Amino acid sequence: MDLKLLSIATLLGILCFCSAQQEGSDCIKANAQSCGECIQVAEKCGWCTDADFLKQGESKSARCDELKSLITKGCSKAKIENPRGSISIDKDKPVTNRKKDVAEKLKPDQITQIQPQKLSLNLRSGEAQTFKLKFKRAEDYPIDLYYLMDLSFSMKDDLENVKNLGTDLMREMQEITSDFRIGFGSFVEKTVMPYISTTPARLLNPCTSNENCTSPFSYKNVLKLTENGQQFNSLVSKQQISGNLDSPEGGFDAIMQVAVCGDAIGWRNVTRLLVFSTDAGFHFAGDGKLGGIVLPNDGKCHLENNMYTMSHYYDYPSIAHLVQKLSDNNIQTIFAVTEEFQPVYKELKNLIPKSAVGTLSSNSSNVIKLIIDSYNSLSSEVILENNKVPEGVSIKYKSICKNGVVGTGENGRKCSNISIGDEVSFDITIESQKCPSQGKSETIRIKPLGFNEDVEIVLNFICECECSKGGEPLSKICHNGNGTFECGACRCNEGRIGRLCECSTDEVRTDDLDGNCRKDNGTDICSNNGDCVCGTCECKKRENPEERYSGKFCDCDNFNCDRSNNKLCGGHGRCECRVCICDANYTGSACDCSLDTSTCLAANKQICNGRGTCECGVCKCTNPKFQGPTCEICPTCPGVCAEHKECVQCRAFETGEKKDTCQRDCSYFNLIRVKDRDKLPQPADQSYPLSHCKERDANDCWFYYTYAVRNDTMREVYVVETLECPAGPDIIPIVAGVVAGIVLIGLALLLIWKLLMIIHDRREFAKFEKEKMNAKWDTITMNKIEWIGGPDSRSALLFRDTRWIRPLVYS
Repeated sequence: MDLKLLSIATLLGILCFCSAQQEGSDCIKANAQSCGECIQVAEKCGWCTDADFLKQGESKSARCDELKSLITKGCSKAKIENPRGSISIDKDKPVTNRKKDVAEKLKPDQITQIQPQKLSLNLRSGEAQTFKLKFKRAEDYPIDLYYLMDLSFSMKDDLENVKNLGTDLMREMQEITSDFRIGFGSFVEKTVMPYISTTPARLLNPCTSNENCTSPFSYKNVLKLTENGQQFNSLVSKQQISGNLDSPEGGFDAIMQVAVCGDAIGWRNVTRLLVFSTDAGFHFAGDGKLGGIVLPNDGKCHLENNMYTMSHYYDYPSIAHLVQKLSDNNIQTIFAVTEEFQPVYKELKNLIPKSAVGTLSSNSSNVIKLIIDSYNSLSSEVILENNKVPEGVSIKYKSICKNGVVGTGENGRKCSNISIGDEVSFDITIESQKCPSQGKSETIRIKPLGFNEDVEIVLNFICECECSKGGEPLSKICHNGNGTFECGACRCNEGRIGRLCECSTDEVRTDDLDGNCRKDNGTDICSNNGDCVCGTCECKKRENPEERYSGKFCDCDNFNCDRSNNKLCGGHGRCECRVCICDANYTGSACDCSLDTSTCLAANKQICNGRGTCECGVCKCTNPKFQGPTCEICPTCPGVCAEHKECVQCRAFETGEKKDTCQRDCSYFNLIRVKDRDKLPQPADQSYPLSHCKERDANDCWFYYTYAVRNDTMREVYVVETLECPAGPDIIPIVAGVVAGIVLIGLALLLIWKLLMIIHDRREFAKFEKEKMNAKWDTITMNKIEWIGGPDSRSALLFRDTRWIRPLVYS
């Protein structure tokens, strides 16, 4: 039963140990055949380049393991290839500290809001690289604003209020920036049925007969971005309302053209705002089929004479397509729509990053306030985005925003409530899980939405080791040139395998080759612990990287040795070919026998108190009377003091039971006399065990001594030369005490008798007083005295009164 429990405990210990090492087995499991393959497995994997590292029976993949395991197996740190990733900053122009009231004006390309601008990352698989990106919202940053207006008939009253928008908006924007430009465009609808009426009269004037409207159009760029507010007012005042048949408008066609026709619009690399003003909904991709238009929008500029000419040819753009083009061109959109369509455009806003929705009054009278408020809302938030990353590469963001607010996950991409001049930062972590198929560098860009600046990041992938650059192609070491000798091992040419590329893939398994893998002509190939490859055993790998098979026939291992305390070789040795090689000071089949005798030292510094032998660090007592870890406990033995009492008494005072045999029995110690107890040695003064003793002789006299053993053999006894005997009795005090006691006892008895007499007299007196009170005859007035009887006989005197008669009898 005990053996079974021990086996279960051992098995559980092995399983727990294997589980703890499971993570470290990834490098072994990868079966890497070269240094390049090894370093792509995980960050923790290294490759041993020592040509003599492999033991017999181990495959090339055994060179790939965790650094600690490689060092444990005998590979020096200098021979381990373990390249690390790095970051280099190629362009690091500081952010601009610009003031609005400074006379010097900077060009837009001279203003920096994001730092750094370019980095190079050397990425190793599984190893993340983190860098800090800083963003500072610059003061007096230039703004381009393009006002895109719906000119369908329902917007007639709005057009009147927009005609003076140029100068009014210019004046208001001066509070924000001194470099402001404004442009204007309009849209109605696709010029095909069923969106408009195609009758000749309706094409000339789509409105009712008493209204003068312009011909319908899809999109018109009325005014390129300009600093002249008066020109804006002049051109807008000449615009006329048009009309269409359905309620949704073709605004998406117009937004697409404004986004992609940068030259025609006049966009600069500054803050770009697009104000989209309407009182209706919108058509999107697929609605063009109603007019027979099936070609998807191509996202290209099709302006001729500032008119969109392909509305009848291309369908409306999809929302996703529109989002992509607005983002690519750093355009922030403000939807100025009436209350009725607020829910629709708020849903659209959630799909378009860096966009805002404002409520437009019925006649657009509040459009300037709407633009200012929306701009402040958009510019107070920075959101980072990146273009498509290569396969296997991931990016994580962590924001450190205003007042130390930290964001992670999706919130790590953005910071809100940023005022002009505020600085925020982002920790950006980039990690690669594998090398790209081409192994080339890749470039990604990270930019804040709505801003023209970005960060260029060049990704260089570490796919090969440095040692591979010094490889020897067609090396003789690799079976007469069948491979390249690099990083301490052969990288075989195509079609060749084996540790030294000694075999062709066409001749891997033959009987002759298998015969070389059988020990003593047995039936088991590689002892069932490996595979025969090219006539050589390549031993199997274990889940636990610390455990391995070895030997020409994989008949050795380092995990099947004897165990002690559930530890291989007792934790005091290493297992080689199933035999424990013990560390110094240990022996035994499981290295569980310690040769150190320090655990056997008794208090007197003797090995096992001189009454036993030290075996494997444990005392074996040879005297059966003694026991304990150092043979110091003797339950049936007298104490040290009692043991030496007779000899000390006979030698120091010539008394005791051994005074006649003292010379023979008590010469085993050196006797030293001292005058008093203060002269005796103290335990703190000695470097050897010391016992203080106090014993009494037959005459009830006390004597004091110490017993000590020097250098395991020399015994010393220090004894006080005078006995402490009790003094004889003093007769006079005793007699005086007895007499005094008798007198005191007699006085006490007299006092007690006197007290009792006093108590008795008082009781008698009280009794007499009581009877006196009861006898009232001497105080009563006698009315008549009457004798009863004659003078010669017994007579009585009778007292009479009105109440009672009491006789007194006299004899």
